[in-house]
Amino acid sequence: MCEDDHENDHAGIGRRAVFVTGAAAALTLSTVSFASAAGGTGPRTRTVRGTLPPGSPDFVYVPVEVPRGVREIHVAYTYDRPTVPAGTQGNALDIGLFDERGTDLGGRGFRGWSGGARTEFFVRADDATPGYVPGPVRAGTWHIALGPYTVAPQGLSYGITITLTYGEQGETPRPVYPPERAGGRGRAWYRGDCHLHSEYSDGRYTLAEIARLARAAGLDFINSSEHNTHSAHAHWAGLAGDDLLILLGEEVTTRNGHVVALGTDPGTFVDWRYRARDNRFGRFARQIRRAGGLVVPAHPHATCIGCNWKFGFGEADAVEVWNGAYTPDDEVALADWDGMLAASVRDGRRDWIPAMGSSDSHRSPDVIGRPQTVVLADDLSREAIQEGIRAGRSYVAESSKVSLSLTASGGRGEYAGIGERLRVDADTPVTVRLEVTGAPRCTVRLVTDQGVLFTSDPLPVSGAGTVQWRTTASYAAYVRAEVRHEAAAGPLPGALAAFTNPVFLGS
Repeated sequence: MCEDDHENDHAGIGRRAVFVTGAAAALTLSTVSFASAAGGTGPRTRTVRGTLPPGSPDFVYVPVEVPRGVREIHVAYTYDRPTVPAGTQGNALDIGLFDERGTDLGGRGFRGWSGGARTEFFVRADDATPGYVPGPVRAGTWHIALGPYTVAPQGLSYGITITLTYGEQGETPRPVYPPERAGGRGRAWYRGDCHLHSEYSDGRYTLAEIARLARAAGLDFINSSEHNTHSAHAHWAGLAGDDLLILLGEEVTTRNGHVVALGTDPGTFVDWRYRARDNRFGRFARQIRRAGGLVVPAHPHATCIGCNWKFGFGEADAVEVWNGAYTPDDEVALADWDGMLAASVRDGRRDWIPAMGSSDSHRSPDVIGRPQTVVLADDLSREAIQEGIRAGRSYVAESSKVSLSLTASGGRGEYAGIGERLRVDADTPVTVRLEVTGAPRCTVRLVTDQGVLFTSDPLPVSGAGTVQWRTTASYAAYVRAEVRHEAAAGPLPGALAAFTNPVFLGS
């Protein structure tokens, strides 16, 4: 039974401060205090209640004074979900924890985040709820972080129950991470899914289930990408193998879009507490790169609240054009990406942003590996896979059944593949060739900076076929391929079965 149970009302106590730390405005409430360990041996509990109005800051912090001698912190919370009019957002409240090192932007004191996926969590030295980081429970001011994702017109009433358990702390386990290289096949095409979620954020898959399903989907590599936490990094080691490279990262979930940190150093945490107007994204994009990762904006035209990408693409190493089952959002993202390709050609730039695809799987029936990015890399290693993605030597396929080969060649033996440049004179005849397998009854479209310039007849039921098209660099500055299913109706294109990054033409 919990001893010394008290209840505080934040509405009665009042707010302590509203502050801006170079990021989104935050509200800090009154401090919750506990007696020292000398006052008894049993757990002690405090319950705090309050109401957040519409228009609340993105983050609300509840300070908790933790005395010496605490072994475990346990937090449970509830909030009301009133009925709201059609078209109006209801209540949704996220939660996380920062330790005595503070809540400054950058996350030095970060100890975990579960968003809205859990109603309770614990942290102690030797263990923690998935999404949270084990480590010493030191004396000082800790902060429970609330994220009012949406607030109903009636306001958001919440209750937080904090329980401290006193006693001797356990030993924090030394993290062990998966290797940065797998067996591989030398220089080859490797298949991967770089956007996945497990029980360590808001998914339902276990890590073991993800690894098993990734192998079943024919994948060679995956990337750990939990929302706003790196807590899964230390739990992947036993699931990697010569047949599966496991990269470590995070899905940085801001209020103005999500970005996948792909293949960062083990244990890297990337903060998410800022909006585009705060002008802080560049700082964290640079952090991702310093940690050896790639910056990949995710589902840039998704319609969920906070999902639509608002930071621009100046810091992007690649962009996730296809996310999960193909939808109109992906069609818009594909067209937007093609517009960026055309703009880079128009402006005479040699830099361009490669496209990727990932499943964003959370739970069954989400299909891991639909879609998947297929990368030409020198080895099955973190460095080689990232280099292939960054260079755009890749295509995206709906499954491991689909394989593509897109090449361009000139009359004197010149040759280029996906992500490469065929250096020929402007009027030199160029032959573009696409070989396809695993796409029955699909149609091939060849897309250039002028738009779709070639559409094939449907492929045979075997799913295999080859198409060729003749052009020049003056007519087409780049060529990329789309393989599409038969359209359901009307003039709209069918859903993608696969698409490639471009081959560029001209010197």
